[in-house]
Amino acid sequence: MEITPPCNPLPALDEGAAVKALAALAQGLRAFRALIVAGPDGLTPGVMAEQLGVAPSALSFHLKELAHSGLVSSEARGRNLIYRADIGQMNALLAYLTEHCCEGQPCGAGAGVGAAC
Repeated sequence: MEITPPCNPLPALDEGAAVKALAALAQGLRAFRALIVAGPDGLTPGVMAEQLGVAPSALSFHLKELAHSGLVSSEARGRNLIYRADIGQMNALLAYLTEHCCEGQPCGAGAGVGAAC
Protein backbone atom coordinates (compact mmCIF):
# COMPACT_ATOMS: atom_id res chain seq x y z
CA MET A 1 0.00 0.00 0.00
CA GLU A 2 1.48 3.30 -1.10
CA ILE A 3 1.11 6.22 1.26
CA THR A 4 0.79 9.62 -0.32
CA PRO A 5 2.36 12.50 1.56
CA PRO A 6 -0.05 15.15 2.78
CA CYS A 7 -0.57 18.26 0.69
CA ASN A 8 1.82 21.09 1.35
CA PRO A 9 0.34 23.28 4.06
CA LEU A 10 -0.84 26.71 2.97
CA PRO A 11 1.42 29.59 3.91
CA ALA A 12 -0.11 31.28 6.94
CA LEU A 13 -1.19 34.87 6.39
CA ASP A 14 -1.22 37.42 9.14
CA GLU A 15 -3.75 40.23 9.28
CA GLY A 16 -1.44 42.70 7.54
CA ALA A 17 -0.83 40.36 4.59
CA ALA A 18 -4.55 39.63 4.31
CA VAL A 19 -5.38 43.36 4.28
CA LYS A 20 -2.72 43.98 1.61
CA ALA A 21 -4.12 41.16 -0.54
CA LEU A 22 -7.71 42.35 -0.14
CA ALA A 23 -6.71 45.93 -1.02
CA ALA A 24 -4.94 44.68 -4.14
CA LEU A 25 -8.01 42.67 -5.12
CA ALA A 26 -10.25 45.69 -4.54
CA GLN A 27 -8.24 47.54 -7.17
CA GLY A 28 -7.35 44.74 -9.57
CA LEU A 29 -10.04 42.07 -9.26
CA ARG A 30 -10.70 41.90 -13.01
CA ALA A 31 -7.00 41.45 -13.76
CA PHE A 32 -6.69 38.75 -11.09
CA ARG A 33 -9.71 36.89 -12.45
CA ALA A 34 -8.25 37.05 -15.97
CA LEU A 35 -5.08 35.43 -14.62
CA ILE A 36 -7.10 32.75 -12.84
CA VAL A 37 -8.85 31.94 -16.13
CA ALA A 38 -5.53 31.89 -18.01
CA GLY A 39 -4.14 29.26 -15.63
CA PRO A 40 -0.47 28.29 -15.53
CA ASP A 41 0.24 29.75 -18.99
CA GLY A 42 -0.40 33.25 -17.64
CA LEU A 43 -0.86 36.38 -19.71
CA THR A 44 1.21 39.28 -20.93
CA PRO A 45 0.10 42.76 -19.87
CA GLY A 46 -0.69 43.63 -23.50
CA VAL A 47 -3.05 40.69 -23.92
CA MET A 48 -4.64 41.39 -20.54
CA ALA A 49 -5.17 45.09 -21.31
CA GLU A 50 -6.82 44.16 -24.60
CA GLN A 51 -9.05 41.50 -23.01
CA LEU A 52 -10.13 43.79 -20.18
CA GLY A 53 -10.39 46.97 -22.24
CA VAL A 54 -8.22 48.96 -19.83
CA ALA A 55 -5.34 51.34 -20.37
CA PRO A 56 -1.93 49.67 -20.03
CA SER A 57 -0.87 52.23 -17.40
CA ALA A 58 -3.89 51.42 -15.20
CA LEU A 59 -3.29 47.69 -15.63
CA SER A 60 0.38 48.14 -14.74
CA PHE A 61 -0.63 49.75 -11.43
CA HIS A 62 -3.03 46.90 -10.62
CA LEU A 63 -0.49 44.21 -11.52
CA LYS A 64 2.13 45.91 -9.35
CA GLU A 65 -0.23 45.91 -6.36
CA LEU A 66 -1.26 42.29 -6.96
CA ALA A 67 2.39 41.25 -7.24
CA HIS A 68 3.32 43.21 -4.10
CA SER A 69 0.59 41.35 -2.20
CA GLY A 70 1.88 37.98 -3.47
CA LEU A 71 -1.30 37.16 -5.39
CA VAL A 72 0.47 37.20 -8.76
CA SER A 73 3.97 36.51 -9.95
CA SER A 74 5.76 37.56 -13.10
CA GLU A 75 8.40 35.95 -15.23
CA ALA A 76 10.47 37.55 -17.97
CA ARG A 77 10.16 35.65 -21.23
CA GLY A 78 12.20 37.34 -23.91
CA ARG A 79 10.98 40.92 -24.17
CA ASN A 80 7.67 40.12 -22.44
CA LEU A 81 6.57 39.65 -18.87
CA ILE A 82 4.22 36.77 -18.18
CA TYR A 83 1.94 37.24 -15.18
CA ARG A 84 0.36 34.30 -13.35
CA ALA A 85 -2.02 34.06 -10.43
CA ASP A 86 -0.47 32.51 -7.33
CA ILE A 87 -3.10 29.92 -6.42
CA GLY A 88 -1.34 29.03 -3.16
CA GLN A 89 -1.48 32.64 -1.97
CA MET A 90 -5.13 32.91 -3.04
CA ASN A 91 -5.96 29.75 -1.08
CA ALA A 92 -4.03 31.09 1.92
CA LEU A 93 -6.17 34.24 1.80
CA LEU A 94 -9.35 32.16 1.62
CA ALA A 95 -8.12 30.04 4.54
CA TYR A 96 -7.41 33.18 6.56
CA LEU A 97 -10.90 34.54 5.84
CA THR A 98 -12.64 31.30 6.78
CA GLU A 99 -10.36 30.15 9.62
CA HIS A 100 -12.94 30.69 12.33
CA CYS A 101 -16.04 30.18 10.23
CA CYS A 102 -19.12 29.25 12.23
CA GLU A 103 -17.14 29.25 15.48
CA GLY A 104 -15.47 25.96 14.60
CA GLN A 105 -18.70 24.15 13.76
CA PRO A 106 -19.17 22.60 10.32
CA CYS A 107 -20.84 25.02 7.93
CA GLY A 108 -23.33 23.82 5.35
CA ALA A 109 -22.25 24.39 1.75
CA GLY A 110 -24.37 27.05 0.14
CA ALA A 111 -26.08 27.96 3.41
CA GLY A 112 -27.00 31.57 3.92
CA VAL A 113 -25.21 33.68 6.50
CA GLY A 114 -25.89 32.20 9.90
CA ALA A 115 -28.06 29.40 8.51
CA ALA A 116 -25.70 26.56 9.43
CA CYS A 117 -23.98 28.20 12.38
